Amino acid sequence: MSRFWSPSIQSLVPYTPGEQPQVEGLIKLNTNENPYPPAPAVRDVLDQFDTSRLRLYPDPESAQLKQSLAHTHGLNTYQVFIGNGSDEVLALTFMALLRQDKPLLLPETTYSFYNVYIDLYGIEARHIELTDDFRIDLSQYQQPNGGIIFANPNAPTGISVPLSEIRALLESNTDSVVVVDEAYVDFGAESATALIEQYPNLLVTQTFSKSRSLAGLRIGCAFGHADLIEALERVKNSFNSYPLDMLAQAVAVASLEDENYFRSRLDQVIATREWTNEQLQTLGFEVLPSHTNFVFASHPNVSGAELMAYLRENKILVRHFTKPRIENHLRITIGTDDEMQALINCLQQHPKL
Repeated sequence: MSRFWSPSIQSLVPYTPGEQPQVEGLIKLNTNENPYPPAPAVRDVLDQFDTSRLRLYPDPESAQLKQSLAHTHGLNTYQVFIGNGSDEVLALTFMALLRQDKPLLLPETTYSFYNVYIDLYGIEARHIELTDDFRIDLSQYQQPNGGIIFANPNAPTGISVPLSEIRALLESNTDSVVVVDEAYVDFGAESATALIEQYPNLLVTQTFSKSRSLAGLRIGCAFGHADLIEALERVKNSFNSYPLDMLAQAVAVASLEDENYFRSRLDQVIATREWTNEQLQTLGFEVLPSHTNFVFASHPNVSGAELMAYLRENKILVRHFTKPRIENHLRITIGTDDEMQALINCLQQHPKL
């Protein structure tokens, strides 16, 4: 710690990303990356890209990508915001919309980056416990607030909230922004983008990192009423007017144009997820219902820490959290069929299973 640091930074606890090992031969099931490559058109864009264009700045408005996203979701371009990964979109959202006089409401167990933003921006927050079966109960959010944010499906649990419950919340909570973080929505949940035209206080964030296999290019977006999007644009242009490079913009557009490939890969991941659920349950694991590209599982006979260490020794990486109530769970990314078979084969050899 340096005496030159700003006071607010001295107590800040940064987000800890999942391990990105520099070791060959590991089966990497710890950061929820898609096991399959992006759409074939992405390679075509990269192969044909005119590198002489790199001397120029990219389009600061990402206009073509906004048009593609608006068309995909049945919206107008003024209802679309583009950012450098959904984490940046969320960071701008916290700054632009969620710093209010009343407390921000969010789940106690959820994406841990939210608490980093809360500390960074000095936001008063009230954390609401999940139900006994690890679900978000939106009826508990019917209280005075300066904003509401939750991931749907939630992370790290993987459980989704039905669209009807989100609608009910929006009907009753009309005086503050409701942010629905849909990083994993494509793997089986219902998207709240269908509600944007009806509710001017709804903001939905999404990412190209998971379902579209583009984690390496950092492409995020948000959808909402024009007034909410304008707030995000104001903050973006006060921070970084060029958040998305021209390669990322071109690749994102290409990925949106191949719907058949997108759906086929989603179906493949979902089928593998369901097979993995069944195999883990056969081994005695308790697995929460998932609408994501990961499963959240615990075993009554073995701690999460012990299982993580055992898998690591056998060159399989999974994610373990030390937070109370979930410290015995593992978050296991869905990989290829061969990778998940290797995981099950390894667990079958554990002496306590």
